[in-house]
Amino acid sequence: MTRTLNGVEFDPGFEPYILAFRGTVEYLYMDINRFKNLSQRKMKFRQYYKKFIELFYNNLGFYIGCLMWAAYIKTLPEQPILNNSCLGQEYDEESNTYDTEFMIRFLTLFPKDMKYFLGENYEIDKSDLKILEMYKEFLIINRGFVESANNTDIQLPAGMKTDNAETFKDKIDDVIKDGDLSRFAEYRDLICQI
Repeated sequence: MTRTLNGVEFDPGFEPYILAFRGTVEYLYMDINRFKNLSQRKMKFRQYYKKFIELFYNNLGFYIGCLMWAAYIKTLPEQPILNNSCLGQEYDEESNTYDTEFMIRFLTLFPKDMKYFLGENYEIDKSDLKILEMYKEFLIINRGFVESANNTDIQLPAGMKTDNAETFKDKIDDVIKDGDLSRFAEYRDLICQI
């Protein structure tokens, strides 16, 4: 008797918790820059900088979660990927990686803004940058998932750790239940080695 596999979801439940990083950051900076007076811009930045960090770690968490989900589904027998809205679409690498590139630029420029507006040092966590670069590679090698019909079609970035990937589903389910994607940052060491 053969067992048929129904498939594995493309999105394990992240969608309701994803925040629009690029649009929100652009809007907040536009609001800061509408003031001509530097002290007013500094005051606005002070109001928003925690929001910038919250948005960044929510999206970084989403990327970590996606990489963990990909590693997990690679441990399963071959089966179709369900509800892949990218499947069959046109692939454009620039638009595919634009949001990730935006986050990389944001992360590299944010310490300068912290120094300029608040006079405070902000240290970039090197593993955050590594995760962003890894996720960008993930998007590129999978061509935006336009050809990913089965879980075995998914490719993982070079250097990504996959030890115990079969246990990632429980961690993913736990974060989704909580709804705070930034919690995935706790698991970055499971997939990334600095």
